Amino acid sequence: MKRFERLEQVLRMDPEREASEIYRISSAYEFPWDHTRALELALYRTYAVPSIGRLLAETAELTDRTQRRYDDTAILLDTVVEHGFASDEGRTAIRRINQMHRSYDISNDDMRYVLCTFVVVPKRWIDAYGWRELSRHEIIASAVHYRTLGRHMGIKDIPETYEEFEACLEAYEEAHFAWDPEGRRVADATLNLMASWYPRPLAPLLKLTTLSLLDDPLLKAFRYERPSDATRAWVRRAVRARGRLVRLMPPRRAPHFARQNWEIQSYPNGYRITDLGTRPVPGVKGCPVHRARTAPASAAE
Repeated sequence: MKRFERLEQVLRMDPEREASEIYRISSAYEFPWDHTRALELALYRTYAVPSIGRLLAETAELTDRTQRRYDDTAILLDTVVEHGFASDEGRTAIRRINQMHRSYDISNDDMRYVLCTFVVVPKRWIDAYGWRELSRHEIIASAVHYRTLGRHMGIKDIPETYEEFEACLEAYEEAHFAWDPEGRRVADATLNLMASWYPRPLAPLLKLTTLSLLDDPLLKAFRYERPSDATRAWVRRAVRARGRLVRLMPPRRAPHFARQNWEIQSYPNGYRITDLGTRPVPGVKGCPVHRARTAPASAAE
């Protein structure tokens, strides 16, 4: 198989009708490493919205159980990609995602924003650092795939096109990105997790590398010190060089899904999809247990 053969296959497909298959080819064959890195950065963006960052900090899922929460998020999302929306595995994964989110009072706007990050951030990352830019077919397919996921999650007013997803993301970030100590705490925990995957002496360098890949609005929201222009340029050139190297290598012959990432460390003996994800945390605002305990007597009756 030649390097551009799968792209040629994608361009012969219907990006609307075969969206999830195109997205599977893109994320599991063409850009598995890039999709993983991009979705990690997408997580950071959500923490900078105080209503999201505070909830994640209050549940302690991304501060006390960071590795497990990272693993579950990656596996659940990728289960749908690997098996499809109509499969038993895909339906089970979506059911667990919905059970988690419906346990708390999360606004439709926040849910829609998170969905936007899954569409926009990977496209921006791959165009900047991938071994090639995404084709228009792949861009359309990504928007359709996540629009379908959003509908399965009951999200309302989902953007229709990539351009609408991007406009929604940019407007929401401009209106809502802000400093919040709880959001910063979640971001710090995630930064520490990513550094923990490598030998400890490398941790400062790895944290600096990650911060160099964040844009200025995100750094400002978390009050992280901005890396120097020289450091940011060096890091970004290094990541772009990796993409140029991949372009010279033979194409991947077998798919690579999130469950195969070495960063996924919580399930050395395997897992069941029904066991993944969080459970309601008593005491957290919006949690069913919390609502039951704080409801007036008449409401409880």
